Amino acid sequence: MLEIRPTCEHCNKSLPFDSQEAMICTFECTFCKDCVDSVLQHVCPNCGGNFTKRPIRPKTLLEKYPTATKIIHKPVDIATHLKIIG
Repeated sequence: MLEIRPTCEHCNKSLPFDSQEAMICTFECTFCKDCVDSVLQHVCPNCGGNFTKRPIRPKTLLEKYPTATKIIHKPVDIATHLKIIG
């Protein structure tokens, strides 16, 4: 089951369970659409994979399956990331 992480790992923008802007990679690294598009160039800085839109957990399931509360904020070294992805 997806954790549904609460923020963008790069800019720390809030990404609640119903966010239309949340993007995830295959390991569920979570970033906002703005960072994926403009900073990361659609390449995950942690695993090198691509991103897809994170699904929305229905509000009716939040009590039984709560979302993650731990914030992972690891701003990307943009220069290094761009060198790696070419």
